[in-house]
Amino acid sequence: MRHPGSRDRHPAQHGIALIVVLLVLLVVLLLATASAQMAMQGERMARNDSDRRIAFEAAEAALLDAEMDIEDASDVTTSRSALFSRYSAVGFPSLSGTCESGAQNRFQGLCRPSAASDPAVWNTLDFGGGAGGAAVIYGHFTGRQFPSGGALPVKAPRYIIELLPDRRSGESAEREAYLYRITAIGYGSSERTQVALQSIYRKTR
Repeated sequence: MRHPGSRDRHPAQHGIALIVVLLVLLVVLLLATASAQMAMQGERMARNDSDRRIAFEAAEAALLDAEMDIEDASDVTTSRSALFSRYSAVGFPSLSGTCESGAQNRFQGLCRPSAASDPAVWNTLDFGGGAGGAAVIYGHFTGRQFPSGGALPVKAPRYIIELLPDRRSGESAEREAYLYRITAIGYGSSERTQVALQSIYRKTR
């Protein structure tokens, strides 16, 4: 047996149930949207990390290429390892903060460090310029090839070599000795992804 007025409560109950369902759906939608955004952000971070790793490895390769340039080169027609001597500054510019440039220049990429009050030469140099710039493109003086494009670096890494005085103990004060600071730039699959590495290299002779 139904009580009078029982029918009046049914529309209100249906209305409340509909509101509850809509609220639940809204919460589910918000959670799904947040999860999708987190997944996309994670994928983007993973892609950036992978691209940076590619650039890092390319910069490391450029450091090794520069060391080979200093010590010895496989292509004797472009070899300039004889320029690098512990007791010679031949080929390096005389002015501080300057670098030799030009793809046909045997002294390309050889630099004098900036004065202490000026920005470092490697911090102001345009490494991304073409072959005629101051930065030496990987393999230019060693004859080695560097793969690029696709999932590989967008272009070959490059480097410069600065002449530094070697102040270590045991060196004669009457005879200036030198060592070399190598600065290398590597690129990822995007040119915007760049990694710079430096090393100090001392030639044994």
